[in-house]
Amino acid sequence: MFFSKLALVTLAFTGISLAVPTSNTLEKRTARTSAPTGCLSVQADTTTSGWYQTVASAVASLSGTADACIFIYSGTYTEQIAIEYGGALTVYGYTTDTGSYKNNAVTITHTISSSAAGSLDASSTLQVKSSNFKMYNINVANGYGSSAQAVALTANGDQQGYYGCKFDGYQDTLYAKSGYQYYSNCYIAGATDYIFGDASAWFGGCTIASKAGGAITASSREVATDTSWFVIDDSTVTADTGVSLSQNVYLGRPWRVLARVIYQNSVLTGVVAPEGYTTMATDATPIYMEYNNSGDGADTSERVDFTATDSAVSKDTLWPAGYAWIDTSY
Repeated sequence: MFFSKLALVTLAFTGISLAVPTSNTLEKRTARTSAPTGCLSVQADTTTSGWYQTVASAVASLSGTADACIFIYSGTYTEQIAIEYGGALTVYGYTTDTGSYKNNAVTITHTISSSAAGSLDASSTLQVKSSNFKMYNINVANGYGSSAQAVALTANGDQQGYYGCKFDGYQDTLYAKSGYQYYSNCYIAGATDYIFGDASAWFGGCTIASKAGGAITASSREVATDTSWFVIDDSTVTADTGVSLSQNVYLGRPWRVLARVIYQNSVLTGVVAPEGYTTMATDATPIYMEYNNSGDGADTSERVDFTATDSAVSKDTLWPAGYAWIDTSY
């Protein structure tokens, strides 16, 4: 049986010693259908002693700074959750395929707009304010729909990783607010500014799916000394399931004047508008780059506000302090 390095951390935390290699290149398990050793268990309507019926109650039970983990069994959990924990925390969802979002069996959902909630953060179905946080194989949705900002995830902390997750909304789905963040093999759906914020965030092997014409990214970088980027690497930009779009999706618009985004080594389908980018912040001078992309939307000859580049951005550039915190098996 193979263990991820996250499982090793949990085993160490519970005092169990196993002679298991620590390489990031370990073969990952194809399924995670029960709680790893030491994890809190969440299952709706459970009567099992020591288990939790809601995700929020499991989170609320955490205290201190020791490494911790939570495992969520199959089901739809209609709740809002805020996580602010002092130690490293990993949250797992039940799945028969750990390497993808496609077989996720856990959905956390809530429906409220930012205007009704009072702020973008307050509208979030899941708000993570902790550093050293990882989440695997969980769907997070804000079901509000069109006509208002309504966040599914607010990621507001350093060294956060999301693996095989799905984020679903319409406007402002994923608020990558600040810090170093890594999204791997995720599905991100929305219509307007649905990846936004000021994090240094890497989206690797993701499907970025538009529900209507609009801009995908809205970077809020506003000063030249800000090192933040959105790097979309080895991903696919397309239409959401059941949606037909043609040349009316923009790769980005600047929420703040020095927005910075690169699409590299990715497939840009025919949903992408020839201009590539559109306007938002007044007098913006954004940095929008593309490198080594393919697909019907990859032609850059008509791009506006475009900065040419002859190389990809590396993880070392994005995270100069290092990235040993990411799970490279994903």
